[in-house]
Amino acid sequence: MTAWVRDMWFGLRGTLENIGSISLFFVRLLADSPAAFLRPGLIVRQVYNTGALSLAIIMVSGLFVGMILALQGHGTLSRIGSEEALGTVVALAMFKELGPVVTALLFAGRAGTALASEIGLMRATDQLSGMEMMAVDPVRRVVVPRFLGGVIAMPFLAAIFNVTGIFGAHLIGVELMGVDSGTFWSQMKDAVEVSDVNEGIIKSIAFGFSTSLLAVYEGYRAIPTAEGVSRGTTRSVIISSIVVFGLDYMLTAVML
Repeated sequence: MTAWVRDMWFGLRGTLENIGSISLFFVRLLADSPAAFLRPGLIVRQVYNTGALSLAIIMVSGLFVGMILALQGHGTLSRIGSEEALGTVVALAMFKELGPVVTALLFAGRAGTALASEIGLMRATDQLSGMEMMAVDPVRRVVVPRFLGGVIAMPFLAAIFNVTGIFGAHLIGVELMGVDSGTFWSQMKDAVEVSDVNEGIIKSIAFGFSTSLLAVYEGYRAIPTAEGVSRGTTRSVIISSIVVFGLDYMLTAVML
């Protein structure tokens, strides 16, 4: 029993230390962010790397999620004779939940791993140490632009995911299942409110901050070995996924 309590205490203390370290790192990123906007080219390049290079997986995944949602939704709504509400169900699910959450998970798996491994590799090859020797702050020069690039790209990726998802739902619901096209869009227009869209935007921004922060943190703090970079990259995906679901629950509870 004593050993179990001791292990639990050390585990709790380690978790709190990690939370404190990430919080201090986040404050440092925020403090250095205004200076990064003086060199917008660095940020634009990272928006391209994290956003534009993720478009393929975002659009394909959004299309299939919308198609699956239309199939499941039509099957469920047909039991109560409300097939005309398919557009509303799909739009609300995409804007409020599936769009920001699935986009964040895909972002963590594709862009987040790229950020963590890239910065971790720079750590392992002493590139960051070389910058410090030349009086160049590696956080301001390397980490902050990548962090801001992920934060900026996330809401746009979520919006593209929503658009392709609704298109996929229209393709299945209208063209395959025979739902009236006018009813599909009119029901959606009447039911979806600005607050529903804003909820998804707020979530996508929060997820952008969290996933980008964890990716650059794990890369920057990675042990400078091949195994250390691999572990940091894996940790960034696992922790980001858990944080996304936890944030989603808290934001949903607050907004409701």
